[in-house]
Amino acid sequence: MTTPDDVRARMGGREIRRIIYSAEVIRERVAAMGREITEAYPADEDVLVLGLLKGSFIFVADLVREIRRPLHVDFLMAASYGAGTVSSGHVRLVHDPEAELAGRHVILVEDIIDSGTTLNKLVPLLRERGPKSLDLCALLHKRIAPELVLDARWVGFDAPREFLVGYGLDHGEDYRHLPFIASL
Repeated sequence: MTTPDDVRARMGGREIRRIIYSAEVIRERVAAMGREITEAYPADEDVLVLGLLKGSFIFVADLVREIRRPLHVDFLMAASYGAGTVSSGHVRLVHDPEAELAGRHVILVEDIIDSGTTLNKLVPLLRERGPKSLDLCALLHKRIAPELVLDARWVGFDAPREFLVGYGLDHGEDYRHLPFIASL
C-alpha cells in the first residue's frame, strides 16, 4: 500500500495532482492481460513481444512474466516528446529491434496511446517486415487519437486526459520509477 509519506519521498518533494492507478490495481490488470494474451495465440506458434521504449519497459517486464507460454522479447525506441508534456509531432526511430519479425506473431507493447503519432509512424514500418500478425497492447489509452492505423487489441485502462507519470511514464526522464500512475 502506498502511503502519503512514501509518495512524498518518491517525488522528491514535488507535487502530483492525484494518483490515478495504484500499484495494486496495475498489478491486477497486468495479470489479467497476461492471461488474455496467453489464450490468444496457438501454443506451437512463435510470439515476439516488442516493447516500445522507454515508457513501456516496466509494463513489458511485468506483462511477460504473466504470459504463460514461450515467447521472445525485444525493444524498439522512438522519440516524440522530449521534455514537454505534449507530443512534438515529430517521431524519430532511435533503436530498431534486432529480432526478426517475419512469420511471427508480434505484440507491440506501448505504455500509453495519446496522439497516435508514434504508432502511426511505427506500425507501417513493422508491417513491412512481414509479421504473421501484429497486435497492439497498451497499458493506457486516452481515446483521443483521431485515426490509428492499428487499434489496440488489449488495453489496461482508459486514461484521463491529463499528463500522466509513473510505472515507466516520465516527464523529462523523471518519475518513471513510481510504482503507481499519477497526474502532474
